[in-house]
Amino acid sequence: MFRTRLMIGLLALMMSLPALSETRIGVVDLRQALFSSNDAKAFSDQLKKDFSGDEAKVRSAQDEARKLKERLEKDSAMMNDTERSKLASEFQDKVKEFNRLKQRLDASVSSRKQDFLEKARPAVDQAVKELLDKHNLDLILPSEAVVYAKPDMDLTPELLDKLNK
Repeated sequence: MFRTRLMIGLLALMMSLPALSETRIGVVDLRQALFSSNDAKAFSDQLKKDFSGDEAKVRSAQDEARKLKERLEKDSAMMNDTERSKLASEFQDKVKEFNRLKQRLDASVSSRKQDFLEKARPAVDQAVKELLDKHNLDLILPSEAVVYAKPDMDLTPELLDKLNK
């Protein structure tokens, strides 16, 4: 009885090994390919142009807050309570303005990046499918999920080429 089960188990194992060895796998770094693409570079340049004014406002508010803080630290000993209180209030108001402007800028940039990713998704999916078919692969894994892969399994450069077409 034991020998029969052992033989069946070994036979099943031997039959499954060829199926495992035939699985063809590729690896891609989706983030690198997507953010190195020509579309992503153009998007990044446009984003910088669109938000350069807002970034300048944020930097200006930050500089003004820093100057007020330095003045408060340096001159507070020579000021009376009213002046010190007024300067501290100005500093707090400038910090609030900076935080508000920065949060608004970050939210706007994040929203635009998310829109870009959603628009790019069909092209990425199509390019990955083309790689799958071209190399007769069964599976393409993201490089973040792989501990090690042979360099010839990395299809990121090909994916980038397809995204740039």
